[in-house]
Amino acid sequence: MLLSDFDYELPEELIAQKPIEPRNSSRLMVLNPIDKTIEHHHFYDLKNFLTAGDTLIFNDTRVIPARLIGHRETGGKVEVFLLRRIDKNHWETLVKPGKKAIKGNKIIFSDDLACKVVDNTDFGGRIVEFIFDGIFEEILDKLGETPLPPYIHEKLDDSERYQTVYNRECGSAAAPTAGLHFTKEQMNDLKNSGINLGFVTLHVGLGTFRPVQVENIEEHQMHEEYFSIPQETVDLINQTKKNKRRVIAVGTTSIRTLESAFIDGELKAMSGATKIFIYPGYEFKIVDAIITNFHLPKSTLIMLISAFAGREFILSAYREAVKERYRFFSFGDAMLLTSGVSVFKK
Repeated sequence: MLLSDFDYELPEELIAQKPIEPRNSSRLMVLNPIDKTIEHHHFYDLKNFLTAGDTLIFNDTRVIPARLIGHRETGGKVEVFLLRRIDKNHWETLVKPGKKAIKGNKIIFSDDLACKVVDNTDFGGRIVEFIFDGIFEEILDKLGETPLPPYIHEKLDDSERYQTVYNRECGSAAAPTAGLHFTKEQMNDLKNSGINLGFVTLHVGLGTFRPVQVENIEEHQMHEEYFSIPQETVDLINQTKKNKRRVIAVGTTSIRTLESAFIDGELKAMSGATKIFIYPGYEFKIVDAIITNFHLPKSTLIMLISAFAGREFILSAYREAVKERYRFFSFGDAMLLTSGVSVFKK
């Protein structure tokens, strides 16, 4: 499969620059990949497409203030973007300008925080060791900026608007954006209607938003990201399957977590690192339906949902979304894929 197979035309004015209020007033495109039907609704209508006993799985990660602005000892400005924590003091990062970030270089952010470049990574990043006086998380909250994707050019009035209402595990460099549509009131209403709510964690890093740079997509290598799934969630999913109800993943990061934890024929409570890359031909083991946003052309995310619903159908849905003036990407509208092709075949 070729990278160009996952391209589509998107007018720039359809890239959402601001989140809509309230959160769940965004539009919801409802797709049935089996019947090839497309319907237009709003996110507050979601309950109408769920059945008591269905289980929604959310990624409860929280975006950290991952962008730090500092300077080299010689005075040049440097931006350090935190991707993944390795241990107490060491992080995988992206550094700009990278040419100036050579081993041994020190970058100073404040009197309380600095870092030293200790190694290069195979994806063009840097391993840095932080030197700090105090509690790292508190210093980061004070000095760091919540990163927004590069296609968003307007500053947020409230940084919490780039967080889900159910976030609790700090560690992401970007938000699991499908979850941004949910309000606390809507989640409570779903729960009271008999819909189960389960949680996993995947700290979004370079693996999720790194561009694919090879024409043959099978040669693309995902970057490692931390994930965790508790026993409580495993038990909930197993009971849902036993009751012949659906497991509905909220976002591609929830999908990747669930599918990464399916080992030797069963879903396992575990934590670790995943490099799972899902593209057409993949057979889903856990996920029966998906809530997701509209993704960038040629991205691993559009490849993932194409694996679930069929590439041609997804691209036709994207063309329909452009025609109907849906809002795209992180602060854009959502889609519900009610069933998957590979799920149906099973």
